[in-house]
Amino acid sequence: MPLAGMYAALIVYASLYPFAGWRVPGVSPWDFLTLTWPHWWTGFDLVFNLLGYMPLGALLFGAAVRSGWSVARAFALALAVGAGLSTSMEFVQNYLPLRVASNLDLALNVAGTAVGALLGALVHALGGIERWQAVRDRWFIDRSAGGLTLLLLWPIGLLFPVPVPLGAGQVWPHLRDGLAEWLQGTMVSDWTEPWLQPDADLSTPLAPGSEFVAIVFGLLAPCLVAFTIARPGWRRLLLALGAAGVAFATTTLSTALNFGPQHALAWRTETALAGLVTGLTLALALAWVARRAAAGLGLVALAVLVALVGQAPSDPYFAESLQAWEQGRFIRFHGAAQWVGWLWPYAAMAYLLARIGAREP
Repeated sequence: MPLAGMYAALIVYASLYPFAGWRVPGVSPWDFLTLTWPHWWTGFDLVFNLLGYMPLGALLFGAAVRSGWSVARAFALALAVGAGLSTSMEFVQNYLPLRVASNLDLALNVAGTAVGALLGALVHALGGIERWQAVRDRWFIDRSAGGLTLLLLWPIGLLFPVPVPLGAGQVWPHLRDGLAEWLQGTMVSDWTEPWLQPDADLSTPLAPGSEFVAIVFGLLAPCLVAFTIARPGWRRLLLALGAAGVAFATTTLSTALNFGPQHALAWRTETALAGLVTGLTLALALAWVARRAAAGLGLVALAVLVALVGQAPSDPYFAESLQAWEQGRFIRFHGAAQWVGWLWPYAAMAYLLARIGAREP
């Protein structure tokens, strides 16, 4: 269920982005339900609205069945939640000038939820959910859903352009600029202005040593999150190797999306490769540590990562890449990947703190 909740939150963000220009519509916000076929539409919009809700339907159905619900009740729950969420999003879009409420979108969203739930029912009928539960029990401890959700979200955050390979968590410059704009002209602006100015050090790139350490901890952090929920031994070794493979593939894909397929491996510098190898070596060496120790080490790794990434500059190529995301090429994916990349380290810190205080299963 945590994964279904996270996916629903991403749908909300993608449906309401960019959250600008709120106004009261001149017609009833329910008029979209009786409109004829929309004048402006594309095949991509149709496919996107259908496919976008399919994972939600499948995740909700799977979570309900695993909680002991019957197939019929699980399907009804998934359909009701999907329909309710889509109706709410279309209703709220009436108040955003950059979004258009559409009954066609609503119908496609509901259909996508139903298809996703039906696929979940098919997987369940074939014994897929039971087999997954058996595999999960062999690999992971009880109550591991939060950690698994973090691990599944980690590569999504890496797809958003980052100033350092695996350098998620650079949220402070954006938070600082937003606060400075929000407080401008207020009585506290003179007092807060010195604290909200860009640091002079951000005009120069990170030293190779700092970049190396950031990459090492950028890989080590998700491995340690995995170690807090995985059973000790060879399974952790495979998880660490898998994390390294996912890091390599996702960083390559992100570079290809941002700068073109011909530059897909441009990130693969000597420093980056050395950082990956060192991070993987450390993860393999820590594969047998206790879960609480892994959580403590993970907190240290994340703190170092966030501190170093916060000092990394946004060079011209990075800024150009962000502009491309924000102005159309990846606008539908921009909000989700951006927020996952910014907040993943902090969510992981909160989770690891909870793991330290939790009773060992």
